[in-house]
Amino acid sequence: MTTILGFRSLLLISALLGASHSFAFVMRPSLSRYDLPTSNHLKVQPFHSRVTGTISHSSFQTDLKLSSDEGGTAVAAKKLPPYPKIGDVVRYTDLDGGRKDGQVLVGKISLIQPVLTSNPNEEKQWLLEISELDDMGDGYFGDYPMRERRFKKALRKLPEVSPVLASFVRSADAYKVPMDENKEPKPWYDQYRMDGYEGPAAVKIDQEVVESDAERYSDLKGMLIRDAAIVGAIGALFAQFGYGTEDALIYAAGALAGVGYLFFLSIKTDTLGSPTAKFGKNVSNLRFALPFFVLLGVAIKNIYGGDNKVGFETEGNILNTVTKDQFGAAMIGFLTYRIPLFLRQLQPVLGETVSDVLPGSAGMAMKMAQEAASQETEDLVSLTNTDLTTILLVCGPSGTGKTTLVKKLVSESQGRFIEPEWTDRNLAGAQFEVMDRRGDFLKVESSGRYGLSIDSVLNGVDKDSDKEQVIVVDADVELAKSLTRFEGVRIVGVWVGLDSIEKIQNRTKLQLESGEVKIPDGESADSVLRARVKKIVKDIEYGVISGIFEFTILNDDIEQS
Repeated sequence: MTTILGFRSLLLISALLGASHSFAFVMRPSLSRYDLPTSNHLKVQPFHSRVTGTISHSSFQTDLKLSSDEGGTAVAAKKLPPYPKIGDVVRYTDLDGGRKDGQVLVGKISLIQPVLTSNPNEEKQWLLEISELDDMGDGYFGDYPMRERRFKKALRKLPEVSPVLASFVRSADAYKVPMDENKEPKPWYDQYRMDGYEGPAAVKIDQEVVESDAERYSDLKGMLIRDAAIVGAIGALFAQFGYGTEDALIYAAGALAGVGYLFFLSIKTDTLGSPTAKFGKNVSNLRFALPFFVLLGVAIKNIYGGDNKVGFETEGNILNTVTKDQFGAAMIGFLTYRIPLFLRQLQPVLGETVSDVLPGSAGMAMKMAQEAASQETEDLVSLTNTDLTTILLVCGPSGTGKTTLVKKLVSESQGRFIEPEWTDRNLAGAQFEVMDRRGDFLKVESSGRYGLSIDSVLNGVDKDSDKEQVIVVDADVELAKSLTRFEGVRIVGVWVGLDSIEKIQNRTKLQLESGEVKIPDGESADSVLRARVKKIVKDIEYGVISGIFEFTILNDDIEQS
């Protein structure tokens, strides 16, 4: 039987063979993988030399070895397993699962490292760190919540795991894994390919970036130490005029200890990841003793020549000779190094006032940054409030009733609030396809018929109307993310939710039972519910940390909301 690989592939094979007797082609996994029949034969003429090459096809690539028999027939051999890589979905067993042969689990490879041995001639072995995936049912496996993920790690040797041909399903936020007749994950191959494996490919390091970062770090370190010294000197001058020479000197000694604290801390940072890291850490720990040395110096000064005149007759702790005023001056001086750090953190809030307060290079750097920022915003000065399109963004997880709230708001606002128009594929025809290719749509419905364009949101209001109209967008999290990327709009964010996940889950159950939420073929109501609840948790996380929502509505009662 003759195997047909395609006209172009046959032409390439013929050109490569030339005058060969046996040959081999290797094609690596790419977009998709296909198992070529091993029993079929590709008829070629017998030749007298060997040629190897690489064939790439537009629709697939695969590991393929061909060899000719004595009659000149090339036989396709079984393709080889892949090499492991970080991020692969694998099947492995856990002997603590309660079963004699182990519980079958599915996870993702998060780390690959060699196993060190004393025998250099021994074949290299590899150890994998695997992050277990949560079995969501019906062959779906997803990540555990962040708080549980660190407890779901396992170490396995490379021969103990099997690659799985999994595909990521975005709607379920999980991997779909083929299952065998026993309802267990079906491996793609029994083992990974190990011959010739040299480990994960090393990430190329951009030396220019490393050198640039090192230079910036050095500048920052010098600036912090210099600013701490300048602020300490200014504080000592104030202490001189306010409290006298003695307290000023003690304050200056404390400030010098603060500068020393930063210096020793930089030693620890400089040696991180180097062979001298342990030595740098030990030396750096001396910074904790600097305040003690200052107080010890004050105590010795009091004993030998201070006002206390106690000499060697002092009993007990030598530090008892330090007065409260002296202790306060030394500690305040020591903590002076924190002042420029604190003011730098407040700079985004206080603006130019901080640059006026900070000394030396810190103040100059802030002034330069402010000048650059004001230069970038000059183009926005011409925009008045009337030039900005106000968008009332109503967002929240599915099942919270945000769509009902938006419909009610629009219907009762007497034209004050309006929704943007969606483009209908059936009416727009070819124009819809053009807009879709150009990326003009913020969102296209799952049915593919309706699309929400950027223009309909930005120019949806009637500028000739005697009423000041506002666009209201009923958005999921993905649409909200898209809207926040556009300039020239003022977004008023409203987050709609419920006071518990259980209530959202119950509403989702009702939507499933009523048919409002469709259950895809091959899935069950439980798997859809679990996937939606998992997505809802991620949506709530975005609503909390995004910072774009000024108002929150707990929609337990639609009329009250």
